[in-house]
Amino acid sequence: MLKKGSKLNSILTGSCPRCQEESMYVNQNPYNLKNIYNMHEECLHCGLHYKIEPSFFYGAMYVSYGLTVAIGVAAFIISKVFIGLSLLQSFIAIIMALVALMPLTARLARNIYINIFVHFDKDLVKK
Repeated sequence: MLKKGSKLNSILTGSCPRCQEESMYVNQNPYNLKNIYNMHEECLHCGLHYKIEPSFFYGAMYVSYGLTVAIGVAAFIISKVFIGLSLLQSFIAIIMALVALMPLTARLARNIYINIFVHFDKDLVKK
């Protein structure tokens, strides 16, 4: 499932989408908020420029929107249906979930977005 070469591996680990040999991010910890968006300029193994064009990752905002909506719906269903909280408590649970998971969704959105455009190249791994 998470073997090298799968999109899911690159998305969840934040590794280079072309060779999946190194992390795209300078700091692996997404909760280091000062460096949440600091990325290497290019992959040291395959030379892929992560910022394919100027303002490339602005498109990741749309992916981030979808992820936050999914998290909000999941938090509501868990808090209201399964736990049985009131509507106000469910709303507070949604806000808490979105704030707590913001660094993860920001990075995950970037990982998903770049993996839409860049595909794994098995020939690079053999070298």
